[in-house]
Amino acid sequence: MDVFNRIGKSFWSTHIWLPPNTTWEDIAPGSRPDVTHADYRDLVWPLPMAVVVMLLRYTLERFWIMPIGKSLGIKSSRSKKAMNVPVLERAYEKCNRLSYKMVPSLKKQTDMSERQIQRWWRLRRAADKPTTLVKFCENTWRCIYYSYSFIFGVIVLWDKPWFWDIKYCWYGYPHQSISSDIWWYYMISMSFYWSLTVTQFIDVKRKDFWQMFAHHMVTLLLMSLSWVCNLHRVGSLVLVVHDCADIFLEAAKLTKYAKYQKLCDFIFAVFTVVWIISRLGFYPRIIYSSSVEAPNILPMFPAYYIFNTLLILLLLLHIVWTYLILKIVVDSLQKGLMSGDIRSSDSEDVSDSSENASIPLNGNIGEPTKKMYNVN
Repeated sequence: MDVFNRIGKSFWSTHIWLPPNTTWEDIAPGSRPDVTHADYRDLVWPLPMAVVVMLLRYTLERFWIMPIGKSLGIKSSRSKKAMNVPVLERAYEKCNRLSYKMVPSLKKQTDMSERQIQRWWRLRRAADKPTTLVKFCENTWRCIYYSYSFIFGVIVLWDKPWFWDIKYCWYGYPHQSISSDIWWYYMISMSFYWSLTVTQFIDVKRKDFWQMFAHHMVTLLLMSLSWVCNLHRVGSLVLVVHDCADIFLEAAKLTKYAKYQKLCDFIFAVFTVVWIISRLGFYPRIIYSSSVEAPNILPMFPAYYIFNTLLILLLLLHIVWTYLILKIVVDSLQKGLMSGDIRSSDSEDVSDSSENASIPLNGNIGEPTKKMYNVN
């Protein structure tokens, strides 16, 4: 027990997480009558709130989103089932990817041709693939959440001085009060990520399943640390900047599933513009403030460099993702339309290569936008 206590004290050293001459007692709730400091004990609230978020999602999908999807003619049936071949089924359970090394052995055991085995494999993988309606429901839910989160974030931050002048993120730090609306903004955002962590195991299986799981964990960790260290002002700014573009990405996906191709193309174009403005316009302004203005206002401490490094790394990722998005746009314009899937959240494709010849709007473009929080 003493070992864990010593490790805990070393990890939470004030020399690392707080400005010079500041202790945890100085920023504890009730330490100052004029300041409402963040309470680390509040970080338990997103857990039960995540259950509420999951129940809300289930209710909306079951009684509202799914009926809308069906009315739009979105398919709820699965692909044709593969015939029962025990040998192939056992091989599939071991590995759902068919390699050329497996084919000769399977041919001998089943007396099937290579083409028949490949067709069986495609049908078997297609049977595991979620229906278009299920994917439509998931994307619609995320679109609704990101819309709410962005609108609520703007409303919450509208009367906050740091929304208009980022230097106010640093004035008076770490003695900055947590208002009730910022409290709710943070707690609901964290509850959403907790819900994603749980539902990821039952949602459409993504190609980057474990990467996304790690992302959700890192996101929650960084949000928690920013809360404990009272860095909620810059955290709230990064949250609202990152939510706006995801609205249009999810909307483009669901219109693709609903086969509104022209609307999908238009929304994706809006997404591209909003992405560039928010991720390469507003977000670098936050980086400038944290890198140039903050050192002139605050005494520096190790945690500052940790958080600021993460913010800069996120900007570098934005540049890479912007390149990928623009590449998609250029390829689409050359082909005349966006004919590919916008399915960063889909399960692995199981169709023929000829069916995958369209422009790939999947690729981890939308999902990575949430892959770091920020003191973000």
